[in-house]
Amino acid sequence: MPKDDVMPPPPARRLFGTDGIRGTANQAPMDAATALRLGQAAGRYFNRGTHRHRVVIGKDTRLSGYMLEPALTAGFIGAGMDVVLVGPLPTPAIALLTRSLRADLGVMISASHNPYEDNGIKLFGPDGLKLTDDQECEIEALMAGDLAAAMVAPGRLGRASRLEDAPGRYIEAAKQSFPRGRTLEGLRVVVDCAHGAAYKVAPTVLWELGAEVVSVGVAPDGFNINKGVGSTAPGALATLVQERRADLGIALDGDADRVVLVDEHGQVVDGDQILALIARSWLAQDRLRGGAVVATVMSNMGLERFLATRGLGLLRTAVGDRYVGERMRETGCNLGGEQSGHMIMPDFGTTGDGLIAALQVLGVLVEERRPASEVLRCFAPLPQRLVNVRYAGASPLHDEAVKAAIASEEKALGSRGRVLIRASGTEPVIRVMAEAEDEALVAETVARLAEAIRAKARAA
Repeated sequence: MPKDDVMPPPPARRLFGTDGIRGTANQAPMDAATALRLGQAAGRYFNRGTHRHRVVIGKDTRLSGYMLEPALTAGFIGAGMDVVLVGPLPTPAIALLTRSLRADLGVMISASHNPYEDNGIKLFGPDGLKLTDDQECEIEALMAGDLAAAMVAPGRLGRASRLEDAPGRYIEAAKQSFPRGRTLEGLRVVVDCAHGAAYKVAPTVLWELGAEVVSVGVAPDGFNINKGVGSTAPGALATLVQERRADLGIALDGDADRVVLVDEHGQVVDGDQILALIARSWLAQDRLRGGAVVATVMSNMGLERFLATRGLGLLRTAVGDRYVGERMRETGCNLGGEQSGHMIMPDFGTTGDGLIAALQVLGVLVEERRPASEVLRCFAPLPQRLVNVRYAGASPLHDEAVKAAIASEEKALGSRGRVLIRASGTEPVIRVMAEAEDEALVAETVARLAEAIRAKARAA
Protein backbone atom coordinates (compact mmCIF):
# COMPACT_ATOMS: atom_id res chain seq x y z
CA MET A 1 0.00 0.00 0.00
CA PRO A 2 1.55 3.34 -1.01
CA LYS A 3 2.25 5.57 1.95
CA ASP A 4 0.72 8.61 0.25
CA ASP A 5 -2.59 6.75 -0.05
CA VAL A 6 -3.38 7.38 3.61
CA MET A 7 -4.59 10.73 4.89
CA PRO A 8 -2.36 12.48 7.46
CA PRO A 9 -3.34 12.09 11.11
CA PRO A 10 -5.90 14.61 12.41
CA PRO A 11 -4.81 17.54 14.60
CA ALA A 12 -4.72 16.89 18.33
CA ARG A 13 -7.95 17.59 20.20
CA ARG A 14 -8.65 17.33 23.90
CA LEU A 15 -12.36 16.44 23.95
CA PHE A 16 -13.23 15.21 20.48
CA GLY A 17 -12.05 11.78 19.33
CA THR A 18 -12.53 9.93 16.06
CA ASP A 19 -16.31 10.05 16.46
CA GLY A 20 -17.30 13.04 18.58
CA ILE A 21 -16.95 13.27 22.35
CA ARG A 22 -17.25 10.04 24.30
CA GLY A 23 -16.77 8.87 27.88
CA THR A 24 -18.33 7.37 30.99
CA ALA A 25 -21.74 8.83 31.70
CA ASN A 26 -21.99 11.38 34.51
CA GLN A 27 -18.22 11.83 34.56
CA ALA A 28 -16.35 14.55 32.71
CA PRO A 29 -16.45 15.03 29.81
CA MET A 30 -19.72 13.12 29.52
CA ASP A 31 -21.52 14.99 32.28
CA ALA A 32 -24.29 17.58 32.28
CA ALA A 33 -21.92 20.50 32.88
CA THR A 34 -19.81 19.68 29.82
CA ALA A 35 -22.91 19.05 27.69
CA LEU A 36 -24.31 22.46 28.73
CA ARG A 37 -21.04 24.15 27.82
CA LEU A 38 -20.86 22.26 24.52
CA GLY A 39 -24.36 23.47 23.66
CA GLN A 40 -23.37 27.04 24.43
CA ALA A 41 -20.12 26.85 22.44
CA ALA A 42 -21.57 25.02 19.43
CA GLY A 43 -24.58 27.35 19.53
CA ARG A 44 -22.31 30.35 19.37
CA TYR A 45 -20.19 28.79 16.60
CA PHE A 46 -23.20 28.06 14.37
CA ASN A 47 -25.19 31.17 15.29
CA ARG A 48 -24.44 33.09 12.11
CA GLY A 49 -26.69 35.53 10.31
CA THR A 50 -30.03 37.03 11.27
CA HIS A 51 -32.26 34.02 10.55
CA ARG A 52 -33.91 31.98 13.30
CA HIS A 53 -31.33 29.31 14.18
CA ARG A 54 -32.27 25.67 14.70
CA VAL A 55 -30.61 22.50 16.03
CA VAL A 56 -31.91 18.93 15.79
CA ILE A 57 -31.14 16.64 18.74
CA GLY A 58 -31.54 12.87 18.63
CA LYS A 59 -30.33 10.09 20.89
CA ASP A 60 -30.12 6.35 21.38
CA THR A 61 -31.70 4.46 24.28
CA ARG A 62 -29.11 4.87 27.05
CA LEU A 63 -30.34 5.99 30.47
CA SER A 64 -27.84 8.87 30.47
CA GLY A 65 -29.51 10.35 27.40
CA TYR A 66 -32.15 11.73 29.79
CA MET A 67 -29.38 13.75 31.47
CA LEU A 68 -27.43 14.91 28.41
CA GLU A 69 -30.40 15.86 26.22
CA PRO A 70 -31.80 18.58 28.52
CA ALA A 71 -28.30 19.89 29.30
CA LEU A 72 -27.53 20.33 25.61
CA THR A 73 -30.99 21.80 25.06
CA ALA A 74 -30.41 24.42 27.76
CA GLY A 75 -27.06 25.36 26.25
CA PHE A 76 -28.47 25.81 22.76
CA ILE A 77 -31.52 27.74 23.95
CA GLY A 78 -29.28 30.07 25.95
CA ALA A 79 -27.22 30.65 22.79
CA GLY A 80 -30.38 31.66 20.91
CA MET A 81 -31.08 28.46 18.98
CA ASP A 82 -34.43 26.71 18.63
CA VAL A 83 -34.17 23.02 19.53
CA VAL A 84 -36.04 20.25 17.69
CA LEU A 85 -36.15 17.04 19.74
CA VAL A 86 -36.72 13.77 17.87
CA GLY A 87 -36.03 11.12 20.52
CA PRO A 88 -34.40 7.75 19.79
CA LEU A 89 -33.45 7.58 16.10
CA PRO A 90 -30.43 6.27 14.16
CA THR A 91 -27.48 8.59 13.65
CA PRO A 92 -28.08 8.76 9.86
CA ALA A 93 -31.63 9.94 10.56
CA ILE A 94 -30.25 12.91 12.49
CA ALA A 95 -27.96 13.80 9.59
CA LEU A 96 -30.93 13.54 7.19
CA LEU A 97 -33.24 15.64 9.36
CA THR A 98 -30.59 18.32 9.87
CA ARG A 99 -30.58 18.92 6.12
CA SER A 100 -34.29 18.47 5.45
CA LEU A 101 -35.29 20.84 8.28
CA ARG A 102 -32.68 23.38 7.13
CA ALA A 103 -31.17 23.29 10.61
CA ASP A 104 -27.84 24.91 11.42
CA LEU A 105 -26.65 21.95 13.44
CA GLY A 106 -27.49 18.32 14.22
CA VAL A 107 -26.61 16.47 17.43
CA MET A 108 -26.66 12.74 18.11
CA ILE A 109 -26.32 11.57 21.71
CA SER A 110 -24.83 8.08 21.48
CA ALA A 111 -21.75 6.03 22.25
CA SER A 112 -22.44 3.77 19.27
CA HIS A 113 -21.34 0.19 20.08
CA ASN A 114 -20.15 0.94 23.64
CA PRO A 115 -21.99 -0.40 26.73
CA TYR A 116 -24.72 1.63 28.43
CA GLU A 117 -22.31 3.09 31.01
CA ASP A 118 -20.75 5.20 28.24
CA ASN A 119 -22.28 7.91 26.13
CA GLY A 120 -21.17 10.31 23.44
CA ILE A 121 -22.10 13.39 21.44
CA LYS A 122 -21.69 13.67 17.66
CA LEU A 123 -22.18 16.93 15.79
CA PHE A 124 -23.35 17.48 12.21
CA GLY A 125 -23.14 20.70 10.24
CA PRO A 126 -26.03 22.18 8.21
CA ASP A 127 -24.98 20.00 5.26
CA GLY A 128 -25.56 16.85 7.33
CA LEU A 129 -21.83 16.09 7.42
CA LYS A 130 -19.80 15.38 10.53
CA LEU A 131 -17.71 18.33 11.58
CA THR A 132 -14.11 18.56 10.43
CA ASP A 133 -11.18 18.35 12.81
CA ASP A 134 -10.64 22.10 12.49
CA GLN A 135 -14.26 22.86 13.36
CA GLU A 136 -14.08 20.63 16.42
CA CYS A 137 -10.87 22.36 17.50
CA GLU A 138 -12.59 25.76 17.23
CA ILE A 139 -15.53 24.58 19.33
CA GLU A 140 -13.14 23.18 21.92
CA ALA A 141 -11.41 26.56 22.06
CA LEU A 142 -14.75 28.27 22.66
CA MET A 143 -15.58 25.82 25.44
CA ALA A 144 -12.27 26.56 27.13
CA GLY A 145 -12.85 30.33 27.03
CA ASP A 146 -15.37 32.80 28.39
CA LEU A 147 -18.78 31.93 26.97
CA ALA A 148 -20.53 35.03 28.25
CA ALA A 149 -20.66 36.38 24.70
CA ALA A 150 -22.60 33.28 23.63
CA MET A 151 -25.49 34.13 25.95
CA VAL A 152 -28.25 36.03 24.17
CA ALA A 153 -30.64 38.61 25.60
CA PRO A 154 -33.85 37.26 27.22
CA GLY A 155 -35.93 38.18 24.17
CA ARG A 156 -33.69 36.14 21.86
CA LEU A 157 -33.76 32.87 23.79
CA GLY A 158 -34.56 29.79 21.71
CA ARG A 159 -37.53 27.45 22.10
CA ALA A 160 -37.76 23.66 22.28
CA SER A 161 -40.26 21.52 20.38
CA ARG A 162 -40.71 17.87 19.49
CA LEU A 163 -40.98 16.58 15.91
CA GLU A 164 -43.55 13.81 16.14
CA ASP A 165 -43.21 12.52 12.57
CA ALA A 166 -39.40 12.20 12.65
CA PRO A 167 -39.39 8.35 12.58
CA GLY A 168 -41.74 8.30 9.60
CA ARG A 169 -39.52 10.67 7.64
CA TYR A 170 -36.52 8.37 8.07
CA ILE A 171 -38.55 5.22 7.33
CA GLU A 172 -39.66 6.64 3.98
CA ALA A 173 -36.13 7.79 3.11
CA ALA A 174 -34.74 4.33 3.86
CA LYS A 175 -37.41 2.64 1.75
CA GLN A 176 -36.62 4.94 -1.17
CA SER A 177 -33.06 3.53 -1.22
CA PHE A 178 -34.35 0.05 -2.14
CA PRO A 179 -34.48 -0.76 -5.88
CA ARG A 180 -37.68 0.48 -7.46
CA GLY A 181 -40.22 -2.12 -8.50
CA ARG A 182 -38.82 -4.78 -6.17
CA THR A 183 -40.00 -6.06 -2.80
CA LEU A 184 -38.69 -8.36 -0.09
CA GLU A 185 -41.66 -10.71 -0.35
CA GLY A 186 -40.63 -14.31 0.16
CA LEU A 187 -37.57 -13.43 2.23
CA ARG A 188 -37.27 -14.09 5.94
CA VAL A 189 -34.97 -11.59 7.64
CA VAL A 190 -33.77 -11.51 11.24
CA VAL A 191 -32.84 -7.99 12.38
CA ASP A 192 -30.95 -7.32 15.61
CA CYS A 193 -31.33 -3.69 16.68
CA ALA A 194 -29.00 -3.96 19.71
CA HIS A 195 -31.75 -2.52 21.95
CA GLY A 196 -30.63 0.75 20.39
CA ALA A 197 -31.75 3.69 18.31
CA ALA A 198 -33.22 1.66 15.42
CA TYR A 199 -35.41 -0.60 17.56
CA LYS A 200 -38.61 0.76 15.99
CA VAL A 201 -37.64 2.01 12.54
CA ALA A 202 -35.51 -0.89 11.24
CA PRO A 203 -38.12 -3.68 11.64
CA THR A 204 -40.76 -1.32 10.23
CA VAL A 205 -38.76 -0.59 7.06
CA LEU A 206 -38.13 -4.30 6.40
CA TRP A 207 -41.77 -5.23 7.03
CA GLU A 208 -43.14 -2.44 4.84
CA LEU A 209 -40.87 -3.62 2.01
CA GLY A 210 -42.50 -7.05 2.23
CA ALA A 211 -40.13 -9.20 4.29
CA GLU A 212 -41.10 -11.67 6.97
CA VAL A 213 -39.31 -10.01 9.88
CA VAL A 214 -37.97 -11.60 13.04
CA SER A 215 -36.88 -8.84 15.43
CA VAL A 216 -34.44 -9.10 18.32
CA GLY A 217 -32.80 -6.41 20.43
CA VAL A 218 -35.96 -4.30 20.31
CA ALA A 219 -36.77 -3.97 24.03
CA PRO A 220 -34.50 -1.20 25.35
CA ASP A 221 -34.60 -0.48 29.07
CA GLY A 222 -31.82 2.09 29.32
CA PHE A 223 -29.26 -0.48 30.46
CA ASN A 224 -29.20 -3.25 27.82
CA ILE A 225 -27.98 -1.43 24.70
CA ASN A 226 -25.35 -3.59 22.92
CA LYS A 227 -25.46 -6.11 25.79
CA GLY A 228 -24.91 -9.48 24.11
CA VAL A 229 -26.59 -8.19 20.95
CA GLY A 230 -25.88 -6.01 17.94
CA SER A 231 -23.02 -5.78 15.47
CA THR A 232 -20.33 -6.35 18.10
CA ALA A 233 -21.99 -9.53 19.42
CA PRO A 234 -23.60 -11.30 16.45
CA GLY A 235 -23.36 -14.83 17.91
CA ALA A 236 -26.94 -15.04 19.13
CA LEU A 237 -28.17 -13.63 15.80
CA ALA A 238 -26.20 -16.28 13.89
CA THR A 239 -27.87 -19.01 15.92
CA LEU A 240 -31.33 -17.52 15.45
CA VAL A 241 -30.85 -17.17 11.68
CA GLN A 242 -30.19 -20.90 11.44
CA GLU A 243 -33.01 -21.84 13.81
CA ARG A 244 -35.55 -19.76 11.89
CA ARG A 245 -34.10 -20.74 8.49
CA ALA A 246 -33.81 -17.09 7.60
CA ASP A 247 -32.31 -15.78 4.36
CA LEU A 248 -30.26 -13.08 6.06
CA GLY A 249 -29.42 -11.72 9.48
CA ILE A 250 -28.83 -7.99 10.03
CA ALA A 251 -26.96 -6.78 13.13
CA LEU A 252 -26.96 -3.04 13.78
CA ASP A 253 -25.07 -1.25 16.53
CA GLY A 254 -26.45 1.09 19.18
CA ASP A 255 -26.94 4.07 16.87
CA ALA A 256 -27.43 2.01 13.68
CA ASP A 257 -24.69 3.68 11.66
CA ARG A 258 -22.91 0.35 11.18
CA VAL A 259 -23.94 -3.17 10.25
CA VAL A 260 -22.61 -6.69 10.03
CA LEU A 261 -24.54 -9.44 8.26
CA VAL A 262 -25.09 -13.15 8.86
CA ASP A 263 -25.71 -15.55 5.98
CA GLU A 264 -28.18 -18.45 6.04
CA HIS A 265 -25.50 -20.76 7.51
CA GLY A 266 -24.84 -18.43 10.43
CA GLN A 267 -21.53 -17.12 9.06
CA VAL A 268 -20.77 -13.50 9.98
CA VAL A 269 -19.99 -11.13 7.11
CA ASP A 270 -17.97 -7.97 7.81
CA GLY A 271 -17.90 -4.57 6.17
CA ASP A 272 -15.18 -5.46 3.65
CA GLN A 273 -17.35 -8.13 2.01
CA ILE A 274 -20.34 -5.77 2.05
CA LEU A 275 -18.26 -3.09 0.32
CA ALA A 276 -17.09 -5.60 -2.27
CA LEU A 277 -20.65 -6.74 -3.04
CA ILE A 278 -22.09 -3.24 -3.34
CA ALA A 279 -19.14 -2.18 -5.52
CA ARG A 280 -19.68 -5.18 -7.82
CA SER A 281 -23.41 -4.52 -8.06
CA TRP A 282 -23.11 -0.77 -8.65
CA LEU A 283 -20.31 -1.24 -11.19
CA ALA A 284 -22.54 -3.58 -13.22
CA GLN A 285 -25.31 -0.96 -13.12
CA ASP A 286 -22.91 1.86 -14.06
CA ARG A 287 -23.71 3.56 -10.74
CA LEU A 288 -20.24 3.46 -9.16
CA ARG A 289 -18.41 6.78 -9.39
CA GLY A 290 -14.80 7.78 -8.90
CA GLY A 291 -13.21 4.57 -10.18
CA ALA A 292 -12.47 3.46 -6.64
CA VAL A 293 -13.85 2.55 -3.23
CA VAL A 294 -12.71 4.42 -0.12
CA ALA A 295 -11.89 2.42 3.02
CA THR A 296 -9.56 2.67 5.98
CA VAL A 297 -6.17 1.21 6.76
CA MET A 298 -7.99 -1.64 8.55
CA SER A 299 -9.59 -3.09 5.42
CA ASN A 300 -8.32 -6.47 4.27
CA MET A 301 -5.86 -6.72 1.41
CA GLY A 302 -8.25 -9.25 -0.12
CA LEU A 303 -10.70 -6.41 -0.76
CA GLU A 304 -7.97 -4.43 -2.48
CA ARG A 305 -7.15 -7.37 -4.77
CA PHE A 306 -10.83 -8.03 -5.52
CA LEU A 307 -11.40 -4.44 -6.61
CA ALA A 308 -8.23 -4.45 -8.71
CA THR A 309 -9.57 -7.40 -10.76
CA ARG A 310 -12.43 -5.11 -11.76
CA GLY A 311 -10.27 -2.13 -12.58
CA LEU A 312 -11.12 -0.34 -9.35
CA GLY A 313 -8.79 1.22 -6.80
CA LEU A 314 -8.94 1.13 -3.03
CA LEU A 315 -8.21 4.49 -1.40
CA ARG A 316 -7.30 4.13 2.27
CA THR A 317 -7.76 6.68 5.04
CA ALA A 318 -7.17 6.94 8.76
CA VAL A 319 -9.63 4.98 10.88
CA GLY A 320 -12.97 6.74 11.28
CA ASP A 321 -15.93 7.00 8.94
CA ARG A 322 -15.54 10.80 9.05
CA TYR A 323 -12.20 10.51 7.25
CA VAL A 324 -13.70 8.07 4.76
CA GLY A 325 -16.43 10.59 3.97
CA GLU A 326 -13.94 13.44 3.55
CA ARG A 327 -11.85 11.40 1.10
CA MET A 328 -14.95 10.45 -0.86
CA ARG A 329 -15.88 14.09 -1.31
CA GLU A 330 -12.33 14.91 -2.42
CA THR A 331 -12.23 12.12 -5.02
CA GLY A 332 -15.85 12.00 -6.20
CA CYS A 333 -16.33 8.41 -5.03
CA ASN A 334 -19.84 7.39 -4.01
CA LEU A 335 -19.03 4.23 -2.03
CA GLY A 336 -16.88 3.92 1.05
CA GLY A 337 -16.82 2.34 4.45
CA GLU A 338 -15.04 0.49 7.19
CA GLN A 339 -14.39 -3.15 7.94
CA SER A 340 -16.35 -2.60 11.17
CA GLY A 341 -19.52 -2.00 9.15
CA HIS A 342 -19.84 1.74 8.54
CA MET A 343 -21.07 2.13 4.95
CA ILE A 344 -21.20 5.61 3.44
CA MET A 345 -23.30 6.03 0.29
CA PRO A 346 -23.83 9.73 -0.53
CA ASP A 347 -26.49 8.76 -3.07
CA PHE A 348 -28.67 8.05 -0.02
CA GLY A 349 -27.20 9.98 2.91
CA THR A 350 -24.27 11.89 4.32
CA THR A 351 -23.02 9.45 6.95
CA GLY A 352 -22.80 5.73 7.69
CA ASP A 353 -26.15 3.95 7.57
CA GLY A 354 -26.32 0.29 8.57
CA LEU A 355 -29.94 -0.23 7.53
CA ILE A 356 -29.56 1.27 4.06
CA ALA A 357 -26.38 -0.78 3.51
CA ALA A 358 -28.33 -3.92 4.42
CA LEU A 359 -31.07 -2.92 1.97
CA GLN A 360 -28.48 -2.69 -0.81
CA VAL A 361 -27.42 -6.26 -0.07
CA LEU A 362 -31.02 -7.43 0.07
CA GLY A 363 -31.59 -5.82 -3.32
CA VAL A 364 -28.83 -8.02 -4.79
CA LEU A 365 -30.30 -11.12 -3.14
CA VAL A 366 -33.67 -10.36 -4.73
CA GLU A 367 -32.12 -9.66 -8.14
CA GLU A 368 -29.76 -12.64 -8.32
CA ARG A 369 -31.94 -15.16 -6.49
CA ARG A 370 -28.92 -16.75 -4.89
CA PRO A 371 -28.33 -17.46 -1.20
CA ALA A 372 -26.50 -14.92 0.92
CA SER A 373 -23.61 -17.36 1.48
CA GLU A 374 -22.82 -17.17 -2.24
CA VAL A 375 -23.61 -13.53 -2.87
CA LEU A 376 -21.65 -12.23 0.11
CA ARG A 377 -18.49 -14.26 -0.42
CA CYS A 378 -16.83 -11.94 -2.92
CA PHE A 379 -13.21 -12.67 -2.00
CA ALA A 380 -11.10 -14.82 0.31
CA PRO A 381 -9.71 -12.51 2.99
CA LEU A 382 -6.06 -12.70 3.94
CA PRO A 383 -5.44 -13.88 7.50
CA GLN A 384 -5.69 -10.84 9.73
CA ARG A 385 -5.49 -10.61 13.49
CA LEU A 386 -6.32 -7.71 15.80
CA VAL A 387 -5.48 -7.53 19.50
CA ASN A 388 -6.40 -4.67 21.84
CA VAL A 389 -3.91 -3.76 24.56
CA ARG A 390 -5.25 -1.55 27.35
CA TYR A 391 -2.94 0.83 29.16
CA ALA A 392 -2.92 3.56 31.81
CA GLY A 393 -1.04 6.84 31.71
CA ALA A 394 1.03 7.90 28.70
CA SER A 395 0.70 5.98 25.45
CA PRO A 396 3.22 3.11 25.17
CA LEU A 397 3.67 4.02 21.49
CA HIS A 398 6.00 6.84 22.53
CA ASP A 399 8.47 4.37 24.06
CA GLU A 400 11.66 3.77 22.06
CA ALA A 401 11.66 0.02 22.79
CA VAL A 402 8.10 -0.28 21.46
CA LYS A 403 9.03 1.73 18.37
CA ALA A 404 12.00 -0.57 17.77
CA ALA A 405 9.83 -3.69 18.14
CA ILE A 406 7.35 -2.35 15.57
CA ALA A 407 10.14 -1.49 13.12
CA SER A 408 11.64 -4.95 13.54
CA GLU A 409 8.36 -6.72 12.80
CA GLU A 410 7.68 -4.53 9.76
CA LYS A 411 11.12 -5.34 8.39
CA ALA A 412 10.63 -9.07 9.01
CA LEU A 413 7.28 -9.08 7.17
CA GLY A 414 8.59 -7.06 4.25
CA SER A 415 6.34 -7.42 1.20
CA ARG A 416 4.63 -10.53 2.61
CA GLY A 417 2.19 -8.53 4.71
CA ARG A 418 1.73 -5.45 6.84
CA VAL A 419 1.56 -4.26 10.43
CA LEU A 420 -0.81 -1.58 11.70
CA ILE A 421 -0.46 -0.17 15.20
CA ARG A 422 -2.75 2.64 16.30
CA ALA A 423 -4.21 4.21 19.40
CA SER A 424 -7.97 4.11 19.82
CA GLY A 425 -9.66 7.47 19.48
CA THR A 426 -12.28 6.67 22.13
CA GLU A 427 -10.52 4.71 24.91
CA PRO A 428 -7.00 4.04 26.32
CA VAL A 429 -6.31 1.09 24.06
CA ILE A 430 -3.61 0.29 21.51
CA ARG A 431 -4.90 -1.73 18.56
CA VAL A 432 -2.31 -4.17 17.20
CA MET A 433 -3.05 -5.63 13.77
CA ALA A 434 -1.05 -7.76 11.34
CA GLU A 435 -2.01 -9.22 7.99
CA ALA A 436 -0.26 -11.70 5.68
CA GLU A 437 -0.94 -14.82 3.65
CA ASP A 438 0.62 -17.02 6.35
CA GLU A 439 -1.78 -17.29 9.29
CA ALA A 440 0.87 -18.59 11.71
CA LEU A 441 3.15 -15.69 10.83
CA VAL A 442 0.31 -13.24 11.52
CA ALA A 443 -0.39 -14.77 14.93
CA GLU A 444 3.28 -14.73 15.93
CA THR A 445 3.75 -11.13 14.79
CA VAL A 446 0.74 -9.84 16.72
CA ALA A 447 1.69 -11.81 19.83
CA ARG A 448 5.21 -10.35 19.91
CA LEU A 449 4.04 -6.79 19.33
CA ALA A 450 1.23 -7.02 21.87
CA GLU A 451 3.63 -8.35 24.49
CA ALA A 452 6.12 -5.52 23.81
CA ILE A 453 3.34 -2.98 24.36
CA ARG A 454 2.03 -4.78 27.45
CA ALA A 455 5.52 -4.85 28.93
CA LYS A 456 5.80 -1.09 28.60
CA ALA A 457 2.28 -0.61 30.00
CA ARG A 458 3.14 -2.81 33.03
CA ALA A 459 6.35 -0.90 33.62
CA ALA A 460 4.50 2.40 33.49
